[in-house]
Amino acid sequence: MKGFYGKLLSINLTNQGFDEKIIEQAVLEQYLGAKGLGAYLLNTYNPPMVDALDPANNLIFSTGPAASSPVWGSSRYGVFTKSPLTGFFSESYSGGRVPEAIDAAGYDAVMIHGQSKDPVVLSIEPGRVVFNNAEHLWGKDTFETEALITAEFGNKDKSFKKSGVLAIGPAAENGVCFGIIQNDNWHCAGRTGAGTVMAAKKIKGILFQGSQKREYHDEKALKSFVRHIADVGRDHPAVNAYKSMGTSQMVKVLNSKKAFPTQYWSKGYFEKWENISAEALHTQCDVTPTGCSKCFISCGRKTTILKGRHKGMALEGPEYETIYAFGGLCMVDSIEEIAFFHVLCDRLGMDTITAGNLCAFAIEAVKRGKIDHDIDYGDVEGIEKLLHMIARRQGIGDVLAHGIKHAARLWDLEEIAVHAKGLEPAGYDPRVFKGMGLAYGVSDRGACHLRSTFYKPELAGMSPMDILQGKAELLIDFEDRLTIFDTLVLCRFFRDFYTWEELAVMIQSLTGLKSDKASLQEKAGNIAGEIRKFNIQEGLTRDDDRLSKGLFRKLSDTGAEITHAEYDLMLAEYYTARGWVL
Repeated sequence: MKGFYGKLLSINLTNQGFDEKIIEQAVLEQYLGAKGLGAYLLNTYNPPMVDALDPANNLIFSTGPAASSPVWGSSRYGVFTKSPLTGFFSESYSGGRVPEAIDAAGYDAVMIHGQSKDPVVLSIEPGRVVFNNAEHLWGKDTFETEALITAEFGNKDKSFKKSGVLAIGPAAENGVCFGIIQNDNWHCAGRTGAGTVMAAKKIKGILFQGSQKREYHDEKALKSFVRHIADVGRDHPAVNAYKSMGTSQMVKVLNSKKAFPTQYWSKGYFEKWENISAEALHTQCDVTPTGCSKCFISCGRKTTILKGRHKGMALEGPEYETIYAFGGLCMVDSIEEIAFFHVLCDRLGMDTITAGNLCAFAIEAVKRGKIDHDIDYGDVEGIEKLLHMIARRQGIGDVLAHGIKHAARLWDLEEIAVHAKGLEPAGYDPRVFKGMGLAYGVSDRGACHLRSTFYKPELAGMSPMDILQGKAELLIDFEDRLTIFDTLVLCRFFRDFYTWEELAVMIQSLTGLKSDKASLQEKAGNIAGEIRKFNIQEGLTRDDDRLSKGLFRKLSDTGAEITHAEYDLMLAEYYTARGWVL
């Protein structure tokens, strides 16, 4: 079968050994790659109920059959493990240019277990793994680490066509449960703490190098497919919107719907939203659109700060989710300061959504007299200081480093804490976007907007926000299609172009596997079942598919709410449609 290497690289850090394993064709046919393969490998090799930071917890990197192909939006990789933040299935994805280097090493997946005695940088090449001492890199930030690994261990003789680095920062090293894995400086596998698992194994970075390339079933059909998608997307409204304004355009959209989470999830509208909008970013800063390899959308923002205390600072971003987390939840009304928090979190190596949520939660804890700390809404210096405290696990930062569930329990604030399965939601308030509430609750990894991007059909009117009947069925359709995205692996922003029918054409061109919507839905459902099996093994109960108490409070400014009865109705429909037991 084409489109696969048929090989798994298994690395044992404890004895610095490695070996190649054959991946049976039947496994590849059933799971395709990346997400499906990651779930299968975790169920096969992870000991039940293993602690996420135990050496026996496997850390799996995987690409899919679209990797290194000309398919638009395919420069992505996935990382899979047990999450130190939630205790459940951990998946995270990243783009940029490094995913092509990961694929060029010549494996469908790389599985790492054990723990190194000393910090290491792994050099992974076709048929070879080198364990480089990295004690001199431990403690350095992600940007420094990436640059130093490239300079010290990189492809100096240009013998490989592709080369790229993954790196972690000091937050992950210190055991902060939401440590990220960073590549190309600004691209992150950010959510659920895969970087922390990498740090627990004493891996400071991984250098992938190679010149391997997958063979495809029908190159001619594949080229025709790619040309077709380019023709469709050239003047598409979504492409023009992302290219001109990036994800920051959502600040205006969400405030117009009174669904922009503000003042730690107590309001749906930020009065100073215009100061942190796409217009503010593009008029107050020097911004140029940028994109990953093989992308015509160019949603990224190459930004230079032009004024204030961060004048001259350059970055890629900030994205909408960082803007909402620090701008809305923490009520910071300066786009330049939010850009700074974006850079600071990336350097320290921790997820901006979780970090912003936790900073706002700490502010609310102070307001309610639960903790004694000098910080307030809009206090940029106080937030900056707290981010450093979290990364170093100092004072209240040590409490927050364990995540929202731990902090809420310790500070007796479980009534207002906002999360699902211990993961904080993105910037779409489920008291308005009720389908997003269900999406957050049933997501494999916790409150995630990307598993279904269900805000899209709710905004477009495909599923009106306040009509509950039928949401579960449509949500599953979106979840399943995007599960196939995550096996291939494809960028979410190509969801308007890759319908079920287009995916079937793509997969046949890549692999030779014939499929249609029904057979792809069956594959996606099987993958969902595989992940469900893993989560139940790790202690998942029906209660974990519910939202936390904080999201059942009314918004104080608009009165919008999602009731327990409304949520239970949607959840029951979802379980029935999935064939799961209530």
